[in-house]
Amino acid sequence: MNQNLAQAAVMVAAAQQVVVLTGAGISTDSGIPDFRGPNGVWTKNPDAEKASHIDVYVNDQAIRQSNWNLRATGALWPDIAPNTGHRALVDLENQGKLRALVTQNVDGLHQMAGTGLEKMIEVHGNVHEAVCLQCDWRENIEPVLERVRNGEADPRCGCGGLIKAATILFGQSLVEQDVDNMFAAASECDLLLAVGTTLGVSPVNALVPQAVHYGAPVIIVNGGPTEMDDLATVIVEGSISELLPKIVGG
Repeated sequence: MNQNLAQAAVMVAAAQQVVVLTGAGISTDSGIPDFRGPNGVWTKNPDAEKASHIDVYVNDQAIRQSNWNLRATGALWPDIAPNTGHRALVDLENQGKLRALVTQNVDGLHQMAGTGLEKMIEVHGNVHEAVCLQCDWRENIEPVLERVRNGEADPRCGCGGLIKAATILFGQSLVEQDVDNMFAAASECDLLLAVGTTLGVSPVNALVPQAVHYGAPVIIVNGGPTEMDDLATVIVEGSISELLPKIVGG
């Protein structure tokens, strides 16, 4: 393992255009709960899982109101802060090496850590913003949550449209520009660093073979095996918050 860690650090030091792909594993040490585990958000509250489907969210007012109440009380998303893994990727950007940071996470921790917005591709959206399903309104979600706390059970946009958190729900398509941007980045990088993801979710996992196709080596950093370990140049397993700062350096 020490040899793999050292090799990964050497590869990052030599790279100039790094694309980073992150999944839920990088946020584990920040206290982000999983969804389907024994103590997961959806396990404890089935209504929260139902609200993750766009057709249910739009058509079931009771589920929608329950979801807003969970968000307003903080029961759905805890008070969280970035960990050393997130901050290591800010160090990578400060070194001038970060081509793009593609994340499957919606927790906003990369932005909170200090990653530049121009480097971020949040393919599944962000829980800290709200959008209207009818017009192009998009703002910080906190004022909407405050409206809920003040008794507005089912907040609406000024145009009358339904409001939801700015995350991609089941049944919604990814933003086409985000998909185009992440594949363009993968084809132009000289190193792909996959962190905290089992690489089982499409189309994001296709960034790995995309990078390999264009000749870039791949480092996988995860707590266990992934579905694309066979494409990795080097694999480093263990605690991401401990390993990533050592790999990235400063």
